[in-house]
Amino acid sequence: MFNENNYLKKMSKTFEVFTKELSSLRTGRASSNMLDIIKVDVYGQKMPINQLGSITTPEPRMINIQVWDLNNVPLIDSSIRKSELGLNPQIDGQLIRLPVPDLSEERRNEIKKLIKSMGEKSKISVRNIRREANDELKKLLKSKEISEDDEKKFEKKIQIITDDQIKKIDEKVISKETEIMKIWTQLNMSPLLWMAMDAGGSSIKNLEI
Repeated sequence: MFNENNYLKKMSKTFEVFTKELSSLRTGRASSNMLDIIKVDVYGQKMPINQLGSITTPEPRMINIQVWDLNNVPLIDSSIRKSELGLNPQIDGQLIRLPVPDLSEERRNEIKKLIKSMGEKSKISVRNIRREANDELKKLLKSKEISEDDEKKFEKKIQIITDDQIKKIDEKVISKETEIMKIWTQLNMSPLLWMAMDAGGSSIKNLEI
């Protein structure tokens, strides 16, 4: 029998992956999440960096990786350089420092385009899952395991689930774009305006980014 929950799980997983990828974008502030999308070829498999060393953010624009195995340092270094994060690793023994560059207006615009592109890819994945569900329904109808009324009923349910997931992706795109704009505004605000806003009780220093 057809179970729409199986396809809901697949679509939800797509959204989770999309959200995780967004958290890895370089926004001008150091975050260990930025390294989540990087996988290192080591020990005969691809492993995330957080399984190869301790990741800390000692400064707002610095990420430190204390690598546990010295032999893995060049492998991690290479993987970071090959990524699209635009980071330039600095190696000191088993410690890898990653200075996070300022968020320039050019970089901000690049990120916004990337966010939209990632959102569109995620929506395509969701629609592909919808097509997969509808194909199963057609097969079940052909084999007379369900009726035409059942097919229409389930197609409607799948469409509702699809619309909900698409809406969540669109909302996440808007939310991330707003977040990027807040960071850029904060990083580029003049010190005098910064102090004036802080003194007025509406400090943006504490913006939740």
